[in-house]
Amino acid sequence: MSDVLTAPAEPRRTLRRPNARTYAAVAGTLLLLALPFYLDRFWLQAGLFAMAAAIGAIGINLLTGATGQLSMGHAFFLAVGAYSYCVFAGDESGGADGLTGLGLPTWLAVVLATLVAGGAGGLFSPIAGRLRGPYLGIATIALIFIGQHVLFNARDLTGGFNGRDVPPLSLFGLTFDDSELLVANVPFGSAEKLWYAGLVLLLGGALFARGVLRGRPGRAMNAIRDHRIAAGVIGVPVARYRAGVFVLSSMYAGLAGVLLALVFQRTVPDYFGITLSLEYLAMIVIGGLGSVSGAVVGAAFVSLLPQLLTRYSDALPLVSAPGTGGIAPGEASRYLYGAAIVAVVLFLPGGLVGVAARRRVKRNPGEER
Repeated sequence: MSDVLTAPAEPRRTLRRPNARTYAAVAGTLLLLALPFYLDRFWLQAGLFAMAAAIGAIGINLLTGATGQLSMGHAFFLAVGAYSYCVFAGDESGGADGLTGLGLPTWLAVVLATLVAGGAGGLFSPIAGRLRGPYLGIATIALIFIGQHVLFNARDLTGGFNGRDVPPLSLFGLTFDDSELLVANVPFGSAEKLWYAGLVLLLGGALFARGVLRGRPGRAMNAIRDHRIAAGVIGVPVARYRAGVFVLSSMYAGLAGVLLALVFQRTVPDYFGITLSLEYLAMIVIGGLGSVSGAVVGAAFVSLLPQLLTRYSDALPLVSAPGTGGIAPGEASRYLYGAAIVAVVLFLPGGLVGVAARRRVKRNPGEER
């Protein structure tokens, strides 16, 4: 018998094979990158609108879904982002609407507009850190009324009722306007160019939010949502976390406002009202509270529905153009996602993504959630 000790063999390392979700993510990314080569302007603008809505929905889901803080003032921070971009990037000598700006590079204007929205949230954060539930919701409604008053009356900055033009984004010498650029013999206008900018912003925002939710801050936020007193007992600074998440949510809203302004090419005060805030709450309830993917799915549902109803109103029963005796597409969409909220609350408490998650767990009982 040999007295030579042999070292135990090292365990064999095996490469993990990509699962179906990885393949689906890669295929989905390639599909999104290819869409501008095949879709017309209507569908691209609808998709951009959904991307902007998804960015804003991720922000309010961090606040309401993950931390349990109800905010009715999300539209205010979208307006701050949209109008701040116009002021920062506007021509110093005045544009076609006669309104002047600071003439800053547009990429810098995007960053500053997002920070200004976060700063506005920071000014309100001491209140957000101490109020909760319906009390915070009522307090944030005041932001909507303040914002509407400023937007309608600060005409030198906002253009008043008529709004103001939005300077096109310019990055690395490429201007995201309607001047056509041929790519593989496909004319690329503003919608095609903005499509890729929107994808980058949405992907970056989603990955950052996912990292927050999966890390220590996310666990603290969930603890505050589920039981704030117990969270405070174990050492979580409840007020500081609430205030910080409110600022982060405001920055997401500001970035969404910038993208919306670039898509619409004009900002008007009427758009940033209480109805918009309610739509964002509907997005996260329908998609799934506390979930990044739920925010994206809910945003796509709520933002695309009225546009699809408008486009296909002639083929749908009871839906017709305003003033023709039927239900206007905008009203029909509100009825439908109102019914969707009721259905989700009663039958799908985890939202639309919760259904997919439960099915995945049933197929793979050992899979970590």
